[in-house]
Amino acid sequence: MGGPRLYSCCNCRNHVALHDDIVSKAFQGRNGRSFLFSHAMNISTGPKEDRRYMTGLHTVVDVYCCDCHEVLGWKYIRAYDRRQKYKEGKIILEKSRIVKENW
Repeated sequence: MGGPRLYSCCNCRNHVALHDDIVSKAFQGRNGRSFLFSHAMNISTGPKEDRRYMTGLHTVVDVYCCDCHEVLGWKYIRAYDRRQKYKEGKIILEKSRIVKENW
């Protein structure tokens, strides 16, 4: 196989992230295990909203596949706890919503 290792939307196989952009695999999403990415591609976002997670209050936007509009996860816009600031601008993609490509 050639090319970079990718993650794609589980519904339509649109490429949404590069394996090399994973920051952490130690996250929990609404539907189980999730990955924190520094970047994502071919996504759209919903409106900002404040949500309380296990690590505190965050302003987030839901992240959708730009082709089929499947909800894939969310993006951290603001972390109110200074210890969580590293998440700002990063994207959570739920493992159950993405599939591996070029592995």
